[in-house]
Amino acid sequence: MAAEASEIVILSKQDLRAVTAFAAACAEEVLEMFEADQPDDPRPREAIDAAWDFARGGERGKRLRDTAWAALKAAKSTDTAAAGEAARAAMSAAGAAYLHPLAKATQVKHILGAAAHAAGAAELAIGADRTVGAAHLAQAARHATPAVVDVLTRFPAAPGGGGRVGELIRTLDAALRR
Repeated sequence: MAAEASEIVILSKQDLRAVTAFAAACAEEVLEMFEADQPDDPRPREAIDAAWDFARGGERGKRLRDTAWAALKAAKSTDTAAAGEAARAAMSAAGAAYLHPLAKATQVKHILGAAAHAAGAAELAIGADRTVGAAHLAQAARHATPAVVDVLTRFPAAPGGGGRVGELIRTLDAALRR
């Protein structure tokens, strides 16, 4: 059962690594959308690489933070909305390692944000086709390990708001809690 917002959620380094690996895998699925749009910009790839390094045993530190911020800046320099969402997925992958232990619904974005941004990128690449986003979320749900679901269910359900990405987060959140 999810904790109350004033409670602290116990998170081990293994929990953070599982969440980060899930986020990196989701972001990696749409990275080519960014790279096709901005072939000379390595920032989102570097963010995903940093996320994988942490997930595989590296330390959580400056490289993750710096690459996450750089990927967010890269998102703002794209020519297409799909490429921007792909870069935001990379930013979310690197940021997943910083899931905060305060039991707030907003922390669900750290767990599921990369998957939601990736689904949004996939939708936008096909003319905002919501069925593509739904298929992307279904695939992400199949790839979510029991460890990721366990961490997710320690937090309250995803909050309202956040536009289409927020909607995608809530849809995936509900699917994983079933």
